[in-house]
Amino acid sequence: MSDTPKPSVLFVCVHNAGRSQMAAAWLTHLAGNRVEIRSAGSAPAGSVNPAAVEAMREMGIDMSGQTPKILTAEAVQASDVVITMGCGDTCPVLPGKRYLDWKLEDPAGQGVDAVRPIRDEIESRVRALLTELLAD
Repeated sequence: MSDTPKPSVLFVCVHNAGRSQMAAAWLTHLAGNRVEIRSAGSAPAGSVNPAAVEAMREMGIDMSGQTPKILTAEAVQASDVVITMGCGDTCPVLPGKRYLDWKLEDPAGQGVDAVRPIRDEIESRVRALLTELLAD
């Protein structure tokens, strides 16, 4: 058993209903228990985007049980890497944290056909991130 702590990642978008949920689901699927994963939103929606749930289901990933969560300074503090996806100035910035901003189209209000390319782009970015995290 390694004494090295698991890397932790926080995915943040405005509603925590689409992009950040898909990113967290991909990283959970690919990393298993090797990475601590959180997602949150600056203004969480009432539920996860059904088109995002369906797009992920097509890949064999079930995120239907997820619920949008509010972004807290504590979640940022507990994370090594904070990945923002369009939350702008509402994301708290704490010293000593690594921040990445993924420019991704917002799937809100779009059908599953429009969400698939966003899902695939997120998968590609998550795979690259995971390779980097596990190499450290």
